Amino acid sequence: MRKKLIQVEHLSKKFKDETALKNISFSVHEGEIFGFLGPSGSGKTTTIKILTGQLAQSSGQAFVLGHPVERIDETIYEHLGIVTDNSGLYERLSVYNNLRAFAKLLNVERKRVDDLLQKVGLFEHKNKTAKNLSKGMKQRLILARAMLHQPKVLFLDEPTSGLDPVTSEAIHALLEELKEDGTAIFLTTHNMDEAAKLCDHVALLNDGLIVEHDSPKALALKYNQDKRYQILLRDEKELILSHSTETIEQIHQWLINDELLTIHSCEPNLEKVFLEVTGRELV
Repeated sequence: MRKKLIQVEHLSKKFKDETALKNISFSVHEGEIFGFLGPSGSGKTTTIKILTGQLAQSSGQAFVLGHPVERIDETIYEHLGIVTDNSGLYERLSVYNNLRAFAKLLNVERKRVDDLLQKVGLFEHKNKTAKNLSKGMKQRLILARAMLHQPKVLFLDEPTSGLDPVTSEAIHALLEELKEDGTAIFLTTHNMDEAAKLCDHVALLNDGLIVEHDSPKALALKYNQDKRYQILLRDEKELILSHSTETIEQIHQWLINDELLTIHSCEPNLEKVFLEVTGRELV
């Protein structure tokens, strides 16, 4: 059985008169990508800050690598990677020297620096000063730094924001590689296609509450109330048909006559599921 590397039990956080998190519970196992999805202000960043020891919870418990979050120390941080909008760089150092500085601190081989720079598309820019990088390039460098020591737990707050599709694909491949090596990845993103593609499980967060929690596929099937099929026929006619006995018979006939080119079920994506559950859009 895979180990639980993150465990959250009835966690709440209050700021004066505002409750940011309301009795949330979940766990993340080794070799799992867990998506924590919700609109701005729903409590995603607050949760990351609590789990990384930057903020104290008001009630409940949380454990990372088996340690209570209120007692996370240097020995635990050595096994964590963190990417948030507050992650900074050594602005006066080059791309390469930014990573080399952390490689020395974490006892990471120099070859790992070159490999990562290749994978995030920064190898050709390794001599550029960090302050002269574009926003997207800085994000890639911050992400590479967080992955440098192949952490056991990786926290990613909107990691591909501002990145082009090609680089995003490269980052996705790198995350899959870390997952295969057993890293537990806690991911927040507004990109629902990204979440559906990468995440083994997702939690939908709204106003500090987890309103749904399951695999992306299971949630899509659960909220597929109006079953429909998108069909393309050989004569290029496109149809969307509701599930019924007549539709099934018609599809069967098209198959027999070799008239059916494509057929797709029309289950909702995560964005539509969130709208169904909360009545609001995931933005």
